[in-house]
Amino acid sequence: MTGDVEIRPAELADYDDVVAFASDTWADRREDGDYIPQVFEDWVESDGPRQRTLVADTGDDIAAIAQFVLLSEHEAWAQGMRTNPDYRGQGVGSTLVHDGFDWAREQGATVARNMVFSWNVMGLGHSRATGFEPATEFRWVHPEPNDEATPEHELTSDAYAAWQFWQDSAARDHLRGLTLHTGESWALSELTRDRLAATADRDALQVVQDDAGTQGFAFRSRTYEREEDGEAQTYAEYGVAAWADQFACASLLDAIAADAASVDADRTRVLIPETAAAVSDVAVTRTEIGEEPDFVMAADLTADYRA
Repeated sequence: MTGDVEIRPAELADYDDVVAFASDTWADRREDGDYIPQVFEDWVESDGPRQRTLVADTGDDIAAIAQFVLLSEHEAWAQGMRTNPDYRGQGVGSTLVHDGFDWAREQGATVARNMVFSWNVMGLGHSRATGFEPATEFRWVHPEPNDEATPEHELTSDAYAAWQFWQDSAARDHLRGLTLHTGESWALSELTRDRLAATADRDALQVVQDDAGTQGFAFRSRTYEREEDGEAQTYAEYGVAAWADQFACASLLDAIAADAASVDADRTRVLIPETAAAVSDVAVTRTEIGEEPDFVMAADLTADYRA
């Protein structure tokens, strides 16, 4: 079957074929369904040197779709990997992903990562079958925006202190240095000193300190609008939150709550490492915690996946 398939850049004319198989991907898990129909046209129109949306075209149908984005000089992100149910098990999805690997490698990337919901067994299987290996896992927490929240610790925006804390933190070890990318939604990349400093420059870095030194930090990666129950909600999203102990966790969540209120957010979403310590520290504060973790997978692009 794969010999009869053309892997090519997606076109706006592919919309109906893609939506036909991508609309109900998670119908049994998510009321809002798959996001592909909402983003497909934007993806195609914004494709360029650092982004490529690919489809597998059989001549009669679109059999699969995936997008690859360069997040840095050496990191690529894969997303929207979907295979038409009529073509599953025929190698179409793997062929498309491997073409995406080739494109990313040609741009200089040495690693490609993606994110899969922990409950998405089919997605996890597809990722492993195409060459992705487990990298890390994280969870979302949701402190409520509150303009009266006051951290117990001193609050600063010292990017150098935050960077030093990150270098030695258990959160960094567990997350393998990954945090939410500040330019691409739903993507993780390696946190760099320059990226962290940039968050301070735009007043989006919260660092908690006491007499013992820096005890934790978080940074706001973006704000965005999302419709829930027919009403627009503004989300403040935080690329990571890392802290030294339970008390620093409480202060940092207060700092996030105050920061979210300052940008008129209705809701927050904060990435934390999926560890017993981190999740239980948040639980003590009675902050809302997502029910399940998300998994990050990584593929070594220096390997030959077609061999």
